Amino acid sequence: MSAKTWAAVDDYIVSSLFKADPILDAVLAANRDHGLPAIDVSAAQGKLLSLLVRIGGAKKVLEIGTLGGYSTIWMARGLPAGGQVVTLELDQHHAKVARSNFERAGVSDKVELRVGPALQSLEALASENAGPFDLVFIDADKPNNPNYLTFAMRLARPGAVIVCDNVIRDGAVINEDGRDANVEGARAAFSFIGGDKRLEGTAIQTVGAKGYDGFAIAVVE
Repeated sequence: MSAKTWAAVDDYIVSSLFKADPILDAVLAANRDHGLPAIDVSAAQGKLLSLLVRIGGAKKVLEIGTLGGYSTIWMARGLPAGGQVVTLELDQHHAKVARSNFERAGVSDKVELRVGPALQSLEALASENAGPFDLVFIDADKPNNPNYLTFAMRLARPGAVIVCDNVIRDGAVINEDGRDANVEGARAAFSFIGGDKRLEGTAIQTVGAKGYDGFAIAVVE
């Protein structure tokens, strides 16, 4: 199997199960046009996030790492009336593009975007008693995974779902002696989830348009 095949299967999934969505196509085009890195979740992964929001009956979602807002829009679409996504982004330029994308997708009323270092934004949310959140999606700088998971536990309700992206790293996550900070962050996520008695978790390896990676998914007990 090859990356070309994985991408072709992703295309098949989308063509078979999804309706044409020019708005989301325009969001990705806007991200490219404004020079954002092409590290958004795939369409299939975005739909999974939207379904997780719906399956869990989430009304309040926390996203750590906005980029251009593609995943944010998927999750916002899964929310009921009155639901909200609070999304955190470090980069001012990314945030500007994301805000435009939220308007384009008609979800601005469901999204609160906070700009600045995520750990500072998370501390502010905690001090404001902004939770509890029903779902937390972590997709930011990987070395901070344990810090983000610590805040997720402070801000999530019992029964909440926590999803941590990019935890397989082309299989490098099994390399105990590696010195790649992103791989170490992925391993730290596994250690955190596996070591916290309040969490029941698993991980799913994925292949597709985004290559070989995966999600860790946990439920707060």
